[in-house]
Amino acid sequence: MSGMLLRLAGPLAAFGTSAAFHHRDTIAHPTRSALIGMFAACAGRPRSQALSAFTDLPGHPRYHDLGFALRIDRPGSLYTDFHTVGGGYPRDQQLRTSSGTRRREDASTLVSYRHYLADPVFTVAVTGPTTLLERIAHHLEHPRYAPYLGRRNCVPTEPLVLATGVSDPVGELTGRVPLSLARPPRPDADTVPVDFIWEHPPPSPDAVEYELLDVPEDFTQGRRRYQLRSVWRTRQPLPAALYAGPRPWKSLSAYMHPEPA
Repeated sequence: MSGMLLRLAGPLAAFGTSAAFHHRDTIAHPTRSALIGMFAACAGRPRSQALSAFTDLPGHPRYHDLGFALRIDRPGSLYTDFHTVGGGYPRDQQLRTSSGTRRREDASTLVSYRHYLADPVFTVAVTGPTTLLERIAHHLEHPRYAPYLGRRNCVPTEPLVLATGVSDPVGELTGRVPLSLARPPRPDADTVPVDFIWEHPPPSPDAVEYELLDVPEDFTQGRRRYQLRSVWRTRQPLPAALYAGPRPWKSLSAYMHPEPA
């Protein structure tokens, strides 16, 4: 087992757990299904085989063998995109009803709302079988289909892969990976509070537990199924010195390519 570190950042992201019909929601952080879906898309796997085992790797690992820990560097702000579909068309081009007939002219426009996180940054520690993580890192850096943050119009910024072959990825999250904060720490601050999402109960007595329906069982169109799981949210102080500044690229590059001792 080893670890890998990802940085999920972009102008927009959307991580829905009940997105359907006229309202497509997002929660405040990446879901397990969104992360696994991104890996499968980059691998070029069809939906019907997205969750299949990697039979060419030792032990036949699967995406379900992965563990995730998330650091919320910058939560972003909620943004709602307002859509209308079908209005203003001639009768023979208006939207159809479930029975196959055309909608009435006064009901031909469908309104939908799509919710996004604007300008978020998440740092993710991924643990699992070493061979599987190496395969995932290769797919992320040489994708068959472009990676996206929950929806196809949510393109991530670079760098996406921060490090591979990490022996203590959680330790890296809490002590070494530069922080992309929304605002700088106070000049006299030694620490800054940062939120984390855990898949297993952390030792913190202040951890908040809640449930998510985001463990994918089937990605096939029309047969999508998900299982319920518990996650825990904590807030803990990290060194203020981890702050990467308003333009974090230099700090991230130094982390990814450290100078020889």
